[in-house]
Amino acid sequence: MADAPASPQPFTVTFWGVRGTVATPGPQTVRYGGNTACIEVNCGTERLIFDLGTGARRLGKALAVGRCEAHLFLTHTHLDHIVGFPFFKPLYDPQNRFQLWAGHLHSQHLDLHAVLSTLMKQPLFPIPLGLMHSKPSFQNFRAGEVLTPAPEVVVRTALLNHPGGSTGYRVEFDGRTFALVTDVEHQPGTLDPTVLELIQDADVVVYDCTYTDACFPDYVGWGHSTWQQGVRLADQAGVGQLVAFHHDPDSDDTKLDAISRDLEAARPGSLVAAEGLVLTL
Repeated sequence: MADAPASPQPFTVTFWGVRGTVATPGPQTVRYGGNTACIEVNCGTERLIFDLGTGARRLGKALAVGRCEAHLFLTHTHLDHIVGFPFFKPLYDPQNRFQLWAGHLHSQHLDLHAVLSTLMKQPLFPIPLGLMHSKPSFQNFRAGEVLTPAPEVVVRTALLNHPGGSTGYRVEFDGRTFALVTDVEHQPGTLDPTVLELIQDADVVVYDCTYTDACFPDYVGWGHSTWQQGVRLADQAGVGQLVAFHHDPDSDDTKLDAISRDLEAARPGSLVAAEGLVLTL
């Protein structure tokens, strides 16, 4: 009698911050959330966290009970993606272990530890990085490399078109794939081959949908994309589910509701990311 197939290992994606540029708390952003980028990905027993915007504070509070180990991957180090780093409570607990990864600084001859140390230094911040008693390690890599943070987890990376550079990530685990492509500017009329390769046949793709095609010409050079471009890329690459992310600070709940309806009509099953949303691959 043949053995029953093994059950798939848990593979989940949880959104703790979905906003771009600047946090937007208030009554007009309650349903989708006003915190900046932070996504938790659990691959079996391995925890990967992508970006440490203001959403990282709430995630840190949720992880503050018991011992915690995680890999912290940064797409880049613009403020909206790292401002939650000093407020991520588990970093101050000596029993915890963290590795921080960044791939966009290599071409600028910069070092991740030095960048985050500057953030946590007078006159910008009162508590130095050295008081993070977990003693996190810092890994600088070149965007485009393939990383293996854990034996069964493969993370493919790519350099994205964004001022100062940004890193896109593709996480492969237990036969399923999640991709994060944020802070990327597209060229109208073309599909970026780097992005297409990164998201090819992925089960879930989270994409920078800061703008719409209608307003995009006003923001050329700002480093972001549109939900319509996300649809075009996802269709070409055979993506399972597309999730709109990195919402414009001026996009309140009403505007995001409208985008959600248009996105669903254009590509059924697509979602607009909201704080608290949990996806199971």
